[in-house]
Amino acid sequence: MRELEVIIRESIHASSEDFLKVIDKADRIVSDELRGLRGLNVTGRLVQLPLKGEAIIIGDIHGDLASLEFILKNSGFLRKAQSKKDAYVIFLGDYGDRGLRSPEVYYVVLSLKTLFPERVLLLQGNHEGPTDLLAYPHDLPNHLQMRFGSDWREIYDKLSNLFRKFHTAAIVNGRCLMLHGGVPSEAKGIEDLAYAYQKHPYESHLEEILWSDPEEGIRGTFPSPRGVGKLFGEDVTSKFLNMLGVKLLIRGHEPANNGYKINHKGRILTLFSRKGFPYHNLHGAYLMFDLNRRFDSAWDLEEFVRRF
Repeated sequence: MRELEVIIRESIHASSEDFLKVIDKADRIVSDELRGLRGLNVTGRLVQLPLKGEAIIIGDIHGDLASLEFILKNSGFLRKAQSKKDAYVIFLGDYGDRGLRSPEVYYVVLSLKTLFPERVLLLQGNHEGPTDLLAYPHDLPNHLQMRFGSDWREIYDKLSNLFRKFHTAAIVNGRCLMLHGGVPSEAKGIEDLAYAYQKHPYESHLEEILWSDPEEGIRGTFPSPRGVGKLFGEDVTSKFLNMLGVKLLIRGHEPANNGYKINHKGRILTLFSRKGFPYHNLHGAYLMFDLNRRFDSAWDLEEFVRRF
């Protein structure tokens, strides 16, 4: 089994052909997941995780290869996965853009998916969303062109096709929900979460999942300064999480100076797992905890947040 240092080195020196092979292999795995042909319990784009094992939850990386390497080393994920321990690494989206090592980050993440298909969960962020919701600036094409020259277009097209197959959310029954941005404020049930991608653009569920942010001191929703998605209040959070029967939303999407932040009386935990330009946050953070652990709020999990 390859060591992390080898995968990192491959990501830096991989040829166009090497990169395309990793994309194709990961695409087959993710496509099988969507058809129910893999070990993950998937309904639509919603993954249901078991009440056992350790979860390593990673927020936005945005092309920061150094932060990704640190998290994987510090968490010991490869060692745990190789020893067949029940351990999952769950990415909350936004792997690329805004960082010079975006191609390398995708290579590492997809390599992990091919090595440990049932232990690596890839959620979609707004930088991996459908073309009508894609974040701007979207500079991945520039990074690929600088790295791969005239081959960049084929790599970009295949990569784009793949990350639009990524899952929308993951749930641990009775415990927590994981997604990239915010709760779908008009959702009537779990089906609106599981099939948000299929209902887009006729319903706003996917837009809010990928783009929305929690706001303190408001009720309901307000237009987002991002121009897409919504700001949503504590009442929206409580209604949605209570409907799903979970205690907590774990999400990414927002920079946080300490690498994480807690909103809505402990019902939302935001993780931001890269640091430095252009966000200037002092710390990045990820979360590592046992999926069978009982908790009532994000405050109960704060001791398991790993800052760096």
